[in-house]
Amino acid sequence: MKKFSWRGLSIIIFICVTAFYLAPLAIPNLPEWWAKNKLKLGLDLKGGMQILLEVDTSELSVADARGAVDQNIKIIRERIDQFGVAEPSIQKLGENRIMVQLPGVSDYQAAENLIKQTAMLEFKIVAQPEEAKRVLDTIDANINANLSFFPALEALDKQDKAILADTLASADSLGNPAGSGVFSSLIRPGEMDYEVQWDNVDIIQQLLADSLFQRAVPAGWQISLDRANTETTRADRALHVLSSAVELSGADLSKAKVEYGSSTSTDPRIANKPYISIEMKREGARKFEQVTADNVGKRLAIVLDGIVYSAPNIQERIAGGRAQITGRFTSSEANELAIVLNTGNLIAPITPASTSIIGATLGADSIRSGSTAGIIGLVIVMFFMLIYYKVGGLVSDFALVFNVGFILAMLTAFGATLTLPGIAGIILTIGMAVDANVLVFERIREELDAGKTPRSACDAGYKRATITVWDANVTTLIAAIVLYQFGTGPIRGFAVTLAIGIIGSMFCALVFVRSIFDTFIITGTKKTLSI
Repeated sequence: MKKFSWRGLSIIIFICVTAFYLAPLAIPNLPEWWAKNKLKLGLDLKGGMQILLEVDTSELSVADARGAVDQNIKIIRERIDQFGVAEPSIQKLGENRIMVQLPGVSDYQAAENLIKQTAMLEFKIVAQPEEAKRVLDTIDANINANLSFFPALEALDKQDKAILADTLASADSLGNPAGSGVFSSLIRPGEMDYEVQWDNVDIIQQLLADSLFQRAVPAGWQISLDRANTETTRADRALHVLSSAVELSGADLSKAKVEYGSSTSTDPRIANKPYISIEMKREGARKFEQVTADNVGKRLAIVLDGIVYSAPNIQERIAGGRAQITGRFTSSEANELAIVLNTGNLIAPITPASTSIIGATLGADSIRSGSTAGIIGLVIVMFFMLIYYKVGGLVSDFALVFNVGFILAMLTAFGATLTLPGIAGIILTIGMAVDANVLVFERIREELDAGKTPRSACDAGYKRATITVWDANVTTLIAAIVLYQFGTGPIRGFAVTLAIGIIGSMFCALVFVRSIFDTFIITGTKKTLSI
């Protein structure tokens, strides 16, 4: 009975695993469970976008500021994972910067909006008509009394100032409270709230962003616009007067998901349209039930980052902690909002410091250049080994091809991403992969020159060279580990491919090539060895 060979089993496993993970690169129409194991390409090869984010921690305590960036990174990663980006790169730069790389992204604006949205979800009561009128009258009186102190009005461009002048034409003068007032002249009564004509929207937005305007709003109240219609830029906006008291917040939210209203629904807000269905936590459901019970007949606004998404009328006490966020959503917008709500609020606001778009054409050029360099390097090394070591070099070349395939297979198996520095690591590995074989072959030559038979020379050569091979490769592997531990981005990509290549080259030299020698080359009483 033939003795069991662990070496043979390990080679079979090596070949099968490599073939399994490389197959999706070469064979189309594989089963889905198999085809999904495909090598991922990085931003520099596939194209996509890179965003440098600045985290504003000025409003946080020193203790909270330390963890704000790390927590924001966690939330951003959760959002991107749900957005469906394969292998994003998210890393901290310095004290308050985050670098986000999104390979393969085509909808750049949606991705940027998803990342930077703070997602402050609040539920607030809408003011009754008479209350809203008193709030607006107070705002007008405060603005008219201090008109020269409002930089938002002074900073208007010529077109906006002309619009403002037209809307104030019916007033006696800018300082006359008996006139229509600066703020009231920009809006008009609507069906349920107030409306802002599309040509006045910019002025209103500048006023709402002005800290002095916020001081003109009576305590306990706030002014908010509804969500803009993304289908047109020339759409009127509703303006709401809200109680500033937060009845419920995003902390009370359990989950949010996108649903689609039936085409037969009698509710025009959801009929054949996407909307967000939200479910409260246990304590949130209790508070929601109490709020709806205390405010029957009033309206409850659902406010996200200061924008009113919907403000339904409370018909009765609502138990169960379920609600809907409706609006003029597209399917993608509804999905983005659900993702943001599910991943929670950013600890500190972020602003994009820079955004770079890398086109697919540049990625294709990088792949072509990297592949050409790799193939040329591989051919030159294989040719040298074949000429210098003859049959031994041919065996080494055969193992070298398997080693390159092993690197790509392991990158696929571990879900790693191949980048341009990663290709550089593969090219370097091609040169290093034959180093172990060179050490072994030179030792075998020495033993043959000493008059030993091919088999005994091969045994002695491997025995003497193995320690040297281990020393040389382990020290390089340690360097790769250090690069991965302390490096970022491209450096890590280089380190990963280098480390996998070292492991593969050691296996090929000490196990794969040795097995081929023992099985096919050193047979019987052969007196010579082509090496």
